[in-house]
Order: sequence, then structure tokens, then C-alpha cells
Amino acid sequence: MSGNAPAPVLEVSALTKHYGGVRALDGVSFAIAPGELLALIGPNGAGKSSCFNIINGQLRPDAGEVRLHGRAITGLAPRRIARLGVGRTFQVATVFGSMTALENVQMALIAAQGRVFRLWAPARRMAREAALALLEQTGTAALAERPAAALAYGDVKRLELAMALAGDPSLLLMDEPTAGMSAEERQAMIALVRRLTRSRGLAVLFTEHAMDVVFGHADRVVVLARGRLIANGSVEAVQGDPAVREAYLGGVSASISETP
Repeated sequence: MSGNAPAPVLEVSALTKHYGGVRALDGVSFAIAPGELLALIGPNGAGKSSCFNIINGQLRPDAGEVRLHGRAITGLAPRRIARLGVGRTFQVATVFGSMTALENVQMALIAAQGRVFRLWAPARRMAREAALALLEQTGTAALAERPAAALAYGDVKRLELAMALAGDPSLLLMDEPTAGMSAEERQAMIALVRRLTRSRGLAVLFTEHAMDVVFGHADRVVVLARGRLIANGSVEAVQGDPAVREAYLGGVSASISETP
């Protein structure tokens, strides 16, 4: 790193993971800076999920290291990693359908603070203002009193984002944040993530199959293919990389800038 460059939030070094004779990850290395929106893409089976799950603590690598703010977190339990400042959203949003949007975020805040309670009545008074603030930031404040089960899909994804922010993470992992959305909803969602990345100084690592989202909003793109890192650079550099075209299109000369 240069003298003026900020220290990376996340450093992934030489990650390797085998499943029997299949090498899911083969020496993958990259880093993410504060305020950076980094896309991790690749064809099916490229190793994206294994990489995410190692960073999150759900998998142990066979070799390599993950560092958060310079601290080795490789192999720590997911809950411990979360408390060190790593948030995550999932391809299929995970919320409590019977609770209101506000209650979902309150629960996330209480869990992040490690507070224990026995009765829901006292608990629902806890962290109310902080929960409302997170709903406001994610554009869901008007839905605070609605049951999560009654929300539109795009609103559920934004609610899950508010819940992921409850732990005040410095790194946010987002697994296909716009999956299942229309083109208009995709653009609105990733624009929201980009604003939060800048305003909070978050480092965001996201996987995504919608190339309009990736190439329209990512600061940088990392590409995996068959477990190996084949590209790491700007949108323009990755779009023009022959190795990336080969991985996605089998050598066909065409652009990968459109949504599949």
C-alpha cells in the first residue's frame, strides 16, 4: 500500500479449498479498502460461495488466510466474526415474517449488542430509535409497523440490509443482493448500497449475476473461474479482458456487459 492509501478492511491471501478431488479455490488473493464496492463474479462453480463462506467463518480453508483490519480471522466462528464487524445478507432474505419491520431491526440490534432478555414486552422498547434510524437509511421507515411477511420482495431485501447494518459493520458481505428483482428494482437497490458504502465508509463485497448491476456500480471487479482468480481491476479493464470473455462465453467474441 502507498503512504496515502487507507489500510484495507479485508485481506484475503492465497485461499485454497478442496472438496475431494475438486479444487474450489486455488490460491485466491484480493483486498478491499474502506468505502469500496467490490464485485466478486464468475461462472457457476467458480468458487464464489466457498470464498464468501470462508470469509464469513462458515468454512475453513485448506490453506491461506483472511485478515480483518490486519487481524487474522481465519477459522473463527461466524458469530465471533460478526461481532468483529462483518455483516452479511443472503440471496434469499432471512427475516422474521410474523414480526414487524421495526421489530426485526430491533431484534438485530439487541443481538448485535449481546443483550439478553426474557420477555418481549421490555425488549420491544430497546433500541427503538436506533432501529427507526436504520429503517430510514434504507428507505423502509414508512413500513416500520408492517409485518415482514406482508412486505414486497424488494422491501424485504432492504429490511434485511437494515438488519445487517445493525451490528455497525466495517465489512458487508452481500450474496446476490438484487436476485429476483426487476431491472428498476435492481438499480434502486444497488444505488442504495453504493450510497451507504460511501456515507458509512463501508467495505462491501458482493456477488451478483446481473451484469448491469456489476458494471454499472462496482468500483472494482474480481473474477473467479474454476477456483482461480483470473481478473482483478476496474470495470473497463475486466470487461475488455480476454480471459474473462473466455470464462463466460467460451471464447466467443462478445460483450459481457448485459444482464443474462
